[in-house]
Amino acid sequence: MNKMAVIELKDVKKIYGTGEAQVEALKNVDVKANKGEVVLIMGPSGAGKSTFLTIAGSLQKPTSGEVLINDQDISDFSAKKRDALRLDKIGFVLQAYNLVPFLTVKEQFVLVDKVKKQNNLSKEKLQVLLKQLGITKLLKKYPNELSGGQQQRAAIARALYANPEILLADEPTASLDTKNVEEVGQLFKDLAKKRDKAVMLVTHDPRLEKYADHIYEMMDGQMTKKK
Repeated sequence: MNKMAVIELKDVKKIYGTGEAQVEALKNVDVKANKGEVVLIMGPSGAGKSTFLTIAGSLQKPTSGEVLINDQDISDFSAKKRDALRLDKIGFVLQAYNLVPFLTVKEQFVLVDKVKKQNNLSKEKLQVLLKQLGITKLLKKYPNELSGGQQQRAAIARALYANPEILLADEPTASLDTKNVEEVGQLFKDLAKKRDKAVMLVTHDPRLEKYADHIYEMMDGQMTKKK
């Protein structure tokens, strides 16, 4: 049985600027992820990975092509509909961990409750997640009191608290040593397999390759499937 992709980009192009200054950031990109899969988008900086991520996460629209989430084309959604979609379906883990500096780890979850009123994880499920991520003891700490690996795990917990189907991560191992990379890689794999999420990691870190079900390589805005 062919599983339906939770997220799929079909023939997506993104062009910035006009005339002489025109830049084609994405060229006919095709990529998809099913639930239960880790998909890696590899490539050097400037290859178009960030543009890809913002389009996959419906933060900006493609110039042409389709962005399908659960088989529904979101490229012509209104801003309001896209906001709702991001709240409900998509979790972001950004490079800077995007934790609010003046809130403790525990308060980061309260913030999610304020923005998104329904369908967040129950208290019990959050406890299980915190335990799985090894951050139960860090709830009263502020982001600047955490190590890079701990901040990353707290950011992942916060993204997952909203119970998204899709997790998009931008350079999730940028500042981590190999031990932490293995932890985070395993974590993403477990999230896909045990929690049935579609996980897309945008990275130039080859240490993550062994955790991926599929690997795409991005170069000058073009995407090639490697695995």
